[in-house]
Amino acid sequence: MPPRRRRLDRVTGTLSPTPRSTLGRLRERGATDRAALYDVLDHGLVCHLALVRDGAPVVLPTGYGRIGDTLYVHGSSGARWLREGGVPVCATVTHLDGIVYARSVFHFSMNYRSAVAHGTARLVTEEPERTAALRAIVEHLAPGSWDHTRTPNRRELAATAVLALDLDEASVKIRTGPPGDEPADISPEVWAGVVPLTTTFGTPEPDAHVPADAPVPPHVLTREAR
Repeated sequence: MPPRRRRLDRVTGTLSPTPRSTLGRLRERGATDRAALYDVLDHGLVCHLALVRDGAPVVLPTGYGRIGDTLYVHGSSGARWLREGGVPVCATVTHLDGIVYARSVFHFSMNYRSAVAHGTARLVTEEPERTAALRAIVEHLAPGSWDHTRTPNRRELAATAVLALDLDEASVKIRTGPPGDEPADISPEVWAGVVPLTTTFGTPEPDAHVPADAPVPPHVLTREAR
């Protein structure tokens, strides 16, 4: 019997657990609000997609986009597993927010926000969903770019496969705060605390074919400001 799905409750906006998506350890770090899932996904840039290919596990880093309760990824249509769809996958997005320095090796840790989604990826072949998915992927990585660039032509579309993963079975786990040292280890002689980590965008660097006096478009500056 297949595992009962961890589904998104469309009425209450909460996540309902299933055996494979229920947190095993440190359950107090779990978030059950659908908004927490969206927050992790919407502020990430890289999704790690895990699947079994030719009998062996594979984890693929890729860009992604979200529309409602569906996560979209894309890849080459030359990949057999992408062309076929119907592949069981696990998608993970993680933010590393800090390194936690403790007074004992056992309690060193990280502050993080992570989302894990399970399901069967389906191949997107019909319009307008396919175009909407590609737009969502581009806009997630580079907001405002879809309307400022050439859209895909037939050859490019033929070379691109789009997969959809319904966010019906997902979990969110978050750690914040200082180290969880044992009381006996707390001493003024050993430094403990958190070194924060943030993702920042640098100054845009124009391509060699861009005129030297050309201004940076507002939508690119918006990305930089984030």
